[in-house]
Amino acid sequence: MKVHILDDWFDTLRGLPCFDLLRGHEVTVWTDHEPDPAKLAARLADADCVVLFRERTRVTRDLLERLPTLRLISQRGVWPHVDVDACTEAGVLLCSNKGADGANYAAAELTFALILSAMRQLPQQMASTKAGQWQMGVGRTLRGRRLGLYGYGRIGRVVADYARAFGMEVVWWASEGGRARALADGETVAPSRAAFFSESDVVSLHLRLTPETRGIVTAEDLAQMSPTSVLVNTSRAGLIAPGALLDGLKEGRPGMAAIDVFDTEPMTDPADPLLSHPCLIATPHIGFVTEDEFDKQFADIFAQVNAYAAGAPIHMVNPSVYGQ
Repeated sequence: MKVHILDDWFDTLRGLPCFDLLRGHEVTVWTDHEPDPAKLAARLADADCVVLFRERTRVTRDLLERLPTLRLISQRGVWPHVDVDACTEAGVLLCSNKGADGANYAAAELTFALILSAMRQLPQQMASTKAGQWQMGVGRTLRGRRLGLYGYGRIGRVVADYARAFGMEVVWWASEGGRARALADGETVAPSRAAFFSESDVVSLHLRLTPETRGIVTAEDLAQMSPTSVLVNTSRAGLIAPGALLDGLKEGRPGMAAIDVFDTEPMTDPADPLLSHPCLIATPHIGFVTEDEFDKQFADIFAQVNAYAAGAPIHMVNPSVYGQ
């Protein structure tokens, strides 16, 4: 099959062991991002299969209508960036392993790195040192402080283990079902949503972005947070109501935010009001960006390509398409 891989910005995949899975296919790797549907369709004109790099490219009805030869989209994780109905109507099969085989340790590690960075003012202290100004302020110790984890999932539970190793108290908030699972596992659940936000020194978000969770963290939630608190988001920007985080930082609640995700990515405008806010620490969506995690995830994605080519597709999102 003619397989096109999108958005491999650092040309990483060709150097990983998993790339050998695509032997026998005609593979094209695109190392930049093309947002224009017409230009992207021209690139993909001969594609039988498109491999998506997480949510870096949106698959819209407009794009699909320009790709009459496309038969398969292979990716991993959830698919809010893919118009599944349009895929079905176009006869394009979407295959996606949601990663049920374990936690994303890379994302969990970055989450805790951001917690440490915010609490100890690491970016600011580093910049001050390099500027010859030595110390610029006083950080805060993690031991004895409370970490609030929103979303009782695999990544959150790994972050909880890291926090406990640092002597932090861990409390949870989640859906009703998630809170019930946390309690059944002997975890501490906040007595209320308001208490979760108001009594946590650090709040970290660990939810999938779905129609039900979009905007689930509201301006009212952030207003409950302490002026000394930190909000961490390595999940998805859409979990926070539009504009609420910037407004909250302007009001001093939370006192600081450490994020890896933005509403618009890649974020390349240094004057963006959120990115340039002095109380924001930011990384460029690198939670899953490690060689180890890439090899794990793309082994699954390439296995889906091979399964389709062998006539036995796996992880089908819209199985009614197959066999049409």
